[in-house]
Amino acid sequence: MGHDTARIHHVGHIVENMAQAISLYERLGFVMPPPSCPAMSRREGAAPEAFGAANTHADFPSSFLELATWVKEGDAVSLPADTHLVPLEAPAEVLPLLVERIGETSANLAACLDRFQGVHILMFSSPAIDEAAERLTAAGVRHGGINTVRRGAPEGAKVMVETVRYLEIDGEGPDARPGTVEEGRVGFVADLDPDVQGARRLEHPNGAVELVEATLCVADAELAVFRRRYETYLGRPARQEGPAYVFDLDGAALKLVTSSGLATALPGERPPALPAIVGYTVVVRDLALTRDLLRRNELPVRVTPFGEVFVPADAALGTAVVFRPAA
Repeated sequence: MGHDTARIHHVGHIVENMAQAISLYERLGFVMPPPSCPAMSRREGAAPEAFGAANTHADFPSSFLELATWVKEGDAVSLPADTHLVPLEAPAEVLPLLVERIGETSANLAACLDRFQGVHILMFSSPAIDEAAERLTAAGVRHGGINTVRRGAPEGAKVMVETVRYLEIDGEGPDARPGTVEEGRVGFVADLDPDVQGARRLEHPNGAVELVEATLCVADAELAVFRRRYETYLGRPARQEGPAYVFDLDGAALKLVTSSGLATALPGERPPALPAIVGYTVVVRDLALTRDLLRRNELPVRVTPFGEVFVPADAALGTAVVFRPAA
C-alpha cells in the first residue's frame, strides 16, 4: 500500500498587513497575484465591504506559498488597492452558516497573530485523502473530517471550477480550537490538479520552482513527543540528522529542530514561540542569481551549514525564507 501523504501542499504565512507582505514577497522574488477577500454589505443598499480573511498564493507546479491576513471591520486599508472582492452569494438559509465559518477562520487568524506574525499553516498533499482520514481516525488522531470547497479555476484551465478537499487536525486539551494544534493549522489536502495549477503563474524572478521543506522548532524536552506525533500524522518514521529529525516525503521534507539547535540549523535565528514553524525552503534554479536578486532588493542574506541562503525572520515578517540550489 502506498503512502497517503505525498509532499508539502502549502505553508501559510499569516501577516498583519497584506500590502506590506506582498511588497516583501515581490522583493524576495516571488510573483504574487492580487489577493482575494470575501465581501458583504454591512447595511441594506450599501456597497460590499471586505471582511474575514484575505489571501494570495505564490504558485509552483505541486505546491504553493500562501499569504493570509485577518481583515477587521473597517480595516480594509491594509489591503492592496487591486484586491479582488468576492461578494458572498448564497441562499438565505445558507448565508448565516457561511458567515459563521468565515468568522471562525478570522478568529483563528487573529489567534495566530496574537502568538506572532509568521507561518502558522502546514498542509500536506495527499493522493488518497479518504485513506488518510481513515488512517488518522484509526490511530486516534482527532480531526474535523473531510471538507469540500469549490472556487473558480484560473483562466486557461480546462475546467471552470476547482474542487478542493481537505481535513484539519484537531488539537488536544480543553483550550484547543477546532482545526488547530499547538503549532498552528496542520492537515491534509487532496493533490493539486495539474491542469488547474498549471494555468496559474509559475515563473518567479528568483528562480523558485518548488516548496521542498518546512522547519518546525520545538522545546528540547518535547522533541520525542513531536517526533511520535508527526510519525502518526504522516504514517512514516523520521530519520535522525544530528540533533534534528527529518520526515522524508516525495521530493520534500519536514524537519523538526530543537530550540537549542535552531541557531545551528539557521544561524542567528531564535524561535518566536514554542512550538513554531520557523521557516520554509524553496528550490531555485540558480542560487547565485537568487542571491544577487536578494541583495539588489536590499534584503539581508545568511548561509546555512548546508550552503543554502536564507533571509532571516526579522527581515521577512517572522519566518526564515530559505533558498536551496537545484540538485
